[in-house]
Amino acid sequence: MNEIIRSIEAEQLKPEIQEFHVGDTVKVYGKIKEGNRERIQVFEGTVLKRQGGSNRETFTVRKLSNGVGVEKTWPLHSPNVEKIEVVRRGKVRRAKLFYLRSRTGKRAKVKELVK
Repeated sequence: MNEIIRSIEAEQLKPEIQEFHVGDTVKVYGKIKEGNRERIQVFEGTVLKRQGGSNRETFTVRKLSNGVGVEKTWPLHSPNVEKIEVVRRGKVRRAKLFYLRSRTGKRAKVKELVK
């Protein structure tokens, strides 16, 4: 039974995905349907978490919009996610950055990873 489920899930995976980690600032190009029209809207923010595996993997992006924190969770292999573009790499020491929710201004920034 497990092989059957794995084969079905493997068909639903996207062929190539941009490599990104928690703490990175990313631009997510998402498809938005309005009536019978479809357009692409960019959501730029910091990746708070990645969870799940295979075709069920999701990631959460947080940004500040007019002083209000906005979080959006995206399925990684969804056809509604056109592409993910990494703007800058973040240097973090943990897998989930929920502590950023209580911070504002400069304190809410993640240090940039310099290689």
